[in-house]
Amino acid sequence: MTETVSSELPGQEFPVARGCPFAEPDAYARLRERKPVSKVRLRGGQQTWWVSGYAEARAVLADRRFSSDRRKDNYPNPNGDPRFRERFRHQPPPMVSLDGAEHTAARRALTGEFTMKRLAALRPRIERIVDGFVDAMLASDSRPVDLVQALSLPVPSLVICELLGVPYRDHGHFQSRTAAMIRRTASAEERLRAFDELRGYLADLLARKESEPGDDLLSRQLARQREKGALDRESLVSTATGLLVAGHETTANMISLGVAGLLEHPEQLVSITSDPARTPRAVEELLRYFSIVETATSRIATEDVEIAGVTIRADEGVIVSGLSADWDPAVFENPGALDLGREARHHIAFGYGPHQCLGQNLARIELQTVFDTLFRRIPGLRLAEPVDDIPFKANASVYGAYALPVTW
Repeated sequence: MTETVSSELPGQEFPVARGCPFAEPDAYARLRERKPVSKVRLRGGQQTWWVSGYAEARAVLADRRFSSDRRKDNYPNPNGDPRFRERFRHQPPPMVSLDGAEHTAARRALTGEFTMKRLAALRPRIERIVDGFVDAMLASDSRPVDLVQALSLPVPSLVICELLGVPYRDHGHFQSRTAAMIRRTASAEERLRAFDELRGYLADLLARKESEPGDDLLSRQLARQREKGALDRESLVSTATGLLVAGHETTANMISLGVAGLLEHPEQLVSITSDPARTPRAVEELLRYFSIVETATSRIATEDVEIAGVTIRADEGVIVSGLSADWDPAVFENPGALDLGREARHHIAFGYGPHQCLGQNLARIELQTVFDTLFRRIPGLRLAEPVDDIPFKANASVYGAYALPVTW
């Protein structure tokens, strides 16, 4: 890239850690107001475009001239280590990194697993799972309870395990590897080792399913490929890795943040405890409010594209900030206020355009079920520490909380 870093915020590296757990960084608001499409510097020194306005964000994410292929040289790399790109070049990319016809075909192969009809059939099982973990919380003699370990992490982990056909007894293994992969303070060696170990685990699991298939998504994908006469084990490992990581880590963090946000806004919480029919809308507002994934919406231009009067040249990288876009006051009035009555479903917390999150409706069902069940069964739930003392994940690529002590 030949252009210099934007002079709007000299010296600032992106993404910016959240100083306040319930607010976007001040730098995002300043940049969005002054220049919503700006050149910035990432950690590690790479220069890339930062898109912070809502309209501009949707324009980029819907435009097929922006590629999701992270193997390309100038694709944004917040890790600052070229070994990550090299690793992606030597294995089949996950669906989220495919473009055009390849992406369409990969997505179509999985779409049937996430239809509303299939997800509706899963809801009773999700309700039983949530009730089971709440039962365990209530039976515990110790206080406070860490909600992350007691509920937030195990619920989506068990759900995605049952959906994919991953033994839940192995949850400690894949959770620890996922945590290392997304923790920015982990060394490059630690992150790459965790990534390789997770892929190795899933490769072994798929090998077992070839001879002992079950009634699960991975077994059905194996059967589908066999029927086509083109079994591609490495691609299935990439698919399984993406689904397993995204299927538990993001939802787990949204559960913790949602509970913390609701407990800190009791006047908002009462709106859903008094009328659970309002919970679906409340979930959309919580998704908008926290917008926990910062860099998954990275792109690279395949040709010159003009966005909001700014020309992004071919082969230049772009990061769309979902958090900044979802706090754009031109679209969401008083965005810093948590308002569960707000119509916020047009947020981009799940992305936008052809790469929008495939499992978003599963996440919605899990979040709705957890919030309704938890606050109905433990009406006296409260934070056991001041919110400022909670260890939030300021150093992770997926925002959340490392622990959330609660009591009642």
